[in-house]
Amino acid sequence: MSELNVNDRAPDFELQGQDGKPHRLSDYRGQPVVLAFYPMDFSGVCSEEHACMVEVLGRLEKLEAQVLGISVDHRHAHAAFARQLGITYPLLADFHPKGAVGRDYGVYLEDKGFHQRWIFVIDPEGRVSFVQQNAVGEVPDLEPIVAAVKAAV
Repeated sequence: MSELNVNDRAPDFELQGQDGKPHRLSDYRGQPVVLAFYPMDFSGVCSEEHACMVEVLGRLEKLEAQVLGISVDHRHAHAAFARQLGITYPLLADFHPKGAVGRDYGVYLEDKGFHQRWIFVIDPEGRVSFVQQNAVGEVPDLEPIVAAVKAAV
């Protein structure tokens, strides 16, 4: 269970993206943000989840939302994964210290060494406005995410 609930302030962070550049959650203040924590690049379910995210990305961008994928993989793995799936949004490396941001959000599995599959919608003021938990082996339904972003705008 995540330690964060709707209306909680989302913990700020800085992580490196697949492009090698730092990304801070606070950089996106003023627009909704979709934080998609996922276990690992190149796994079947994670590949399917991100393929679905790519499909709804245009709808989210029309709402001026920023999608950020976060896993414990290294940025170089993220770069290869993004190329393979045509991902244009940042994939952030919660690599060292491993899972630190995932711990802040209550989604890191210590015994497994990766994140659970959680999606948080952060409103333009930096508060959690929607939380969706999915089983590690379950592809998330992204329609509630699109609806939550619409509600957050």
